[in-house]
Amino acid sequence: MLDHMTFRVTDIAKAKAFYSAALAPLGYSVCFEGNYGSNILGLAYPDAAEPDGKKADVWFIDGPSPYGGPPATSGCHLAWRASSRAQVDAFYKAAMAAGGKDNGAPGLRPDYHPNYYGAFVIDPEGNNVEAVCHLPE
Repeated sequence: MLDHMTFRVTDIAKAKAFYSAALAPLGYSVCFEGNYGSNILGLAYPDAAEPDGKKADVWFIDGPSPYGGPPATSGCHLAWRASSRAQVDAFYKAAMAAGGKDNGAPGLRPDYHPNYYGAFVIDPEGNNVEAVCHLPE
């Protein structure tokens, strides 16, 4: 099971605007902003099992790593689980309004499995971000 993931971005303000809007329908909100040599942004969702009632599982860092590599994480596929098809629809609408590029409107993807309902959007760095619901209706 994954606990959290971190992605490098070229513009932390743009990442904050995009992901704050796109993930809000899934219950996410900004939980951390700081600077430890680079600007860092954390997003969390409500989780009663966590000591502070929320779980930060996606982080963004502004700029390239001091250890080398590209200046931003791009070309990845990031998928967030939605609890309903309506959440998938709301994610897509919010992500598009926040500047995302369409990569697959909300709908069933029966070639994945009969109840796979997802929507795909390209984020500002070129990542394929998705919200998916696996439940029937």
